[in-house]
Amino acid sequence: MALRNVVLEGDEILRKKCREVTQIDDRIRGILDDMVETMREYNGVGIAAPQVGVMRRMIVIEIDDEEVIELINPEILETRGCVGADEGCLSVPGYIGYVERPEYVKITGLDRYGNQVVHEGEGLKAVAFCHENDHLDGVLYVDKAKNFRKVEEE
Repeated sequence: MALRNVVLEGDEILRKKCREVTQIDDRIRGILDDMVETMREYNGVGIAAPQVGVMRRMIVIEIDDEEVIELINPEILETRGCVGADEGCLSVPGYIGYVERPEYVKITGLDRYGNQVVHEGEGLKAVAFCHENDHLDGVLYVDKAKNFRKVEEE
């Protein structure tokens, strides 16, 4: 595992659509491991591959030290409800903005071994699924945010 640099807003890589992963091998699993390490180092709840400079459709999420969810080629199957909250992003440090997201999300993809998996989430987990999945299409939360602002120093 290796800590990777987080790509920051303004870098064109964050605005590009990622390519599907066509072969899952040790290289892909290593990138997933690096993504988890990087996410944890920067206290994130999720990270997408383009945020570490990899233009592939991969996300990882970890909410409150629960299981790490790794999804390759994720696809949102179902959403319900609507909830709004302040969001931030590792690629836009020091800022937050109010974003409305689905209250419930059902998502599918492949795990690190190529097995089809389905995950469901509500609240923060649903937000994380949507936020990270948006990254794979070149969409940042700032594109959807209202009241975008600098985080107050405490």
